[in-house]
Amino acid sequence: MISTLGRFTMALALGIALYGAIVSILGARRRKPALIESGRGAVFAVFGLATFAVLLMEAALVGRDFSIQYVARNASLGTPLLYTVIAMWGALEGSILLWIWILAFMSLLAVVIEGKRNREAIPYATAVLLSISAFFLFLAAFPANPFTAIFPPPADGRGPNPLLQNHPLMAIHPPCLYAGYVGWSVPYAFAMAALMTGRLGEEWIRTVRRWSIVAWGFLTVGVILGGWWSYEVLGWGGYWAWDPVENASLLPWLTGTAFLHSIMIQERRKMLKVWNLALIITTFALTIFGTFLTRSGILSSVHAFSESTIGPLFLAFIGVILLVSFGFLVYRSDGLKAEGDLDSLVSRETAFLMNNLLLLGFAFAVFLGTLFPLISEAVRGVKVSVGEPFFNRVNVPIGLGLIFLMAIGPLIAWRHASLDSLRRNFSLPLLLAFLGTGVSSILGVRGLYPLLAFGLAMFAAATVIQEFARGARARRQITREGYLTALSNLTRRSRRRYGGLIVHLGVVLVVIGITASTVFKLEKEVSLKRGESMHLGRYEVRFDDLTAWQESHRFVVQGTFTVLNSNRQVAEMRPAKRFYPSEQQPIGTVDVRSTPREDLYLILSSFTRDGASATLKVLIRPLVMWIWIGGGVMALGALVAIWPDRRVLAAEPVKERVAWQPGRS
Repeated sequence: MISTLGRFTMALALGIALYGAIVSILGARRRKPALIESGRGAVFAVFGLATFAVLLMEAALVGRDFSIQYVARNASLGTPLLYTVIAMWGALEGSILLWIWILAFMSLLAVVIEGKRNREAIPYATAVLLSISAFFLFLAAFPANPFTAIFPPPADGRGPNPLLQNHPLMAIHPPCLYAGYVGWSVPYAFAMAALMTGRLGEEWIRTVRRWSIVAWGFLTVGVILGGWWSYEVLGWGGYWAWDPVENASLLPWLTGTAFLHSIMIQERRKMLKVWNLALIITTFALTIFGTFLTRSGILSSVHAFSESTIGPLFLAFIGVILLVSFGFLVYRSDGLKAEGDLDSLVSRETAFLMNNLLLLGFAFAVFLGTLFPLISEAVRGVKVSVGEPFFNRVNVPIGLGLIFLMAIGPLIAWRHASLDSLRRNFSLPLLLAFLGTGVSSILGVRGLYPLLAFGLAMFAAATVIQEFARGARARRQITREGYLTALSNLTRRSRRRYGGLIVHLGVVLVVIGITASTVFKLEKEVSLKRGESMHLGRYEVRFDDLTAWQESHRFVVQGTFTVLNSNRQVAEMRPAKRFYPSEQQPIGTVDVRSTPREDLYLILSSFTRDGASATLKVLIRPLVMWIWIGGGVMALGALVAIWPDRRVLAAEPVKERVAWQPGRS
């Protein structure tokens, strides 16, 4: 019953999406409101059908309906309820269904929110969004149908991949990442609408700005949570390994970040019109490319849990996107001439432009390094590996340059920055940067890149704090508000700017966390008998016990270790090995003691059958927690930037709105 109903729902949604895309274009071209409204109705219908399909799949999973192939492969009688529910996005067919639902939901929001204020663009944007939906609905209806039936049904299912039922982060990491991917569909749709209609002014920029920040925010959270999941689950003590799937999520984040910076130049100086359209097209294409890498099985990855034969379809879709999009861009090139010029090399425009070039250089290096093994095998027939050393060698210098530009960009004046303004804005941050570098050297940091990372992070943090302090002080002089009130109201009246500065502060925290956890990390692997201890850093770790038990879906072997610091017990930690019937090799479960100062990371490598001894790997990684905190601060900054502020602006006196200009003392 569920199988038949699900397949019918997918096919019906596909037909409605195609119909809606066609009538939206016809309605706009022929100026027939009834057809435009019919296309709008198609968006609502696709969302309703997608929601119904998701509910059907969850009902099949929770009900253990093993007559459905997807359920038999990704659920079992012994799988806990949480991991049964989230199994929907644990494999190819279910992840495409989740993608469809998120896309349908965002399309619905775009139609509702932008329908009245973008009457000329909305039918074309609707057509683009429904066309994208149609592609994924085609996959779900035919080659990757999640409702395919099997007969006879097995008595029990295989269950999810063990790595996907070993941590609750799987409940939120993939949906956030998919929301980040899918979110770029809306800015892309309105960019295409601008190209189709020839309305190439700044209207489309103002429309897509907030949608772009939403997509960027979700993608940021997804990437950070992915690193956290890798750190907690994979058991290698790290959070980023330049894995192909990790790289696939980073690529649209880099180009999307470049777009968010360059649109400010177009808004302010009416420059980079072609560049911005090319960036949004590239960013959207990279989200599809990321899905292709993740789900095609074309590249080996610890993060890729599905292999399929739909890779050529994704490549064809990417080809169509690039051909059609850049075709329209060339066709409209006459209407995209810049109206402003670069007046000075020492200006905010130049800083943002250099930021864009470095971000694109970073993205190209990641793209090339990710695909080079595939290219080498196709051309030379030789498998090669491009690992961490290549990516670090190329991208670390670029990353340091980006931190520098991140610090100076918001504080340099548009058009031309005077020597006096440069001295006023950067004297104190530069002094603090030099002090921070000196302190880092005293604390034992060695090497050019780590010292530069700490120094530039201090420089960037100082510019952000200084800008908030100046703004709050200027507001207090006018309004006589308390400092915290002035700071809050300052942020409210210029949410986009100060939200961006909060994002920059989050990036600083991530940089500090990555640098410290890399430079100061300690690790040691030893075999201990029961009652024996090992020392690493300021910790003593004692092996107390080894226990084992059977759970409904796995067998668990867990070690108990007492952690002491200066002969005082600070923690009892329990790393484990978990054995699943579907896997020949056990899955390690690490135990991490996290503090703002450092993480103590324990891995149970092996043990004897009698439990008398165990091999333990211990790592100390300083300031790792600040990576996750920094990601949260970045998400907070994005939320501040998009939060509506009309009531606040309307309530403020005019003199307060114009008295303070950000970036000026």
